[in-house]
Amino acid sequence: MTYLKLLLTAVFWGGTFIAGKWVSVDVDPYSAAFLRFLIASFFLIFLTLKIEGRLPAISFGKLMIIIALGFTGIFSYNLFFFSGLHHIQANRASLIIACNPIFISLCSVVFFRERLNGLKIIGLCLSVTGALIVISKGNLFKIFESGIGKGELLIFGCVVSWVIYSILGKKAMNDLSPIVSVCYSSIAGTALLFFPALNKGVFTNLLAYSPWDWASLFYLGFFGTVLGFFWYYEGIKKIGPMKAGIFINFVPISAIIMSFFILNEPITISLLAGAILVIAGVYLTNTAQSVLKIR
Repeated sequence: MTYLKLLLTAVFWGGTFIAGKWVSVDVDPYSAAFLRFLIASFFLIFLTLKIEGRLPAISFGKLMIIIALGFTGIFSYNLFFFSGLHHIQANRASLIIACNPIFISLCSVVFFRERLNGLKIIGLCLSVTGALIVISKGNLFKIFESGIGKGELLIFGCVVSWVIYSILGKKAMNDLSPIVSVCYSSIAGTALLFFPALNKGVFTNLLAYSPWDWASLFYLGFFGTVLGFFWYYEGIKKIGPMKAGIFINFVPISAIIMSFFILNEPITISLLAGAILVIAGVYLTNTAQSVLKIR
């Protein structure tokens, strides 16, 4: 059952790109992000109460970190996410964001002095090459000629936001459990999104959203955020981070498959080549990280 839940988690997270693409057509980024995490925060509070038995008090210093987590992992990440998906295909976005572990590893070397061994270096080179192939659609010289597109730059903003969120989260979880950190950062991010979304007319436009928009927002909030997080960390607890982390490689695969069948996005040779390199690189990086931890 644990392995099935982890596989479904990868599918849920892959599906966020399809749901996000759908929402980005009709809903502005501020409103989409606000509604997604308003839904997520509602369920996260109940989940935290169930697991922790209470909502732990936090110090002023920790509150500042929580607000920073909300700004990076919720506010900025989702603005880049929904804005980027408005310009590029969901399958390409999923492969760019799949490089998150690579950049987190690089920052861990710089900020936490973690070792960068041979496997990590190979994984880094493979993933970056794969991402460049996806971004350039197979023509690497195109990047030097015309630069990186607006959509790709916005999605890369997701990567930067998530890397900062992960570094801050490592500091926050010295005192707080993962579920509490996610719950509080979700609440903080939702609060930060409130006024920008209000300015965009989020409440006056509620009735204008289609049933598919609402279904996508609920999917993003509940399945893509709350249930996915809960099952993933449940899997880490039961089978360990090394085995659970392998399932992350299925996220871009599920996104590519679903975008093909649901959004009719083509699967090109350059996309497949980039996907293989990115997934192989992420796998090697996760494997190297686990080996270092075991030692």
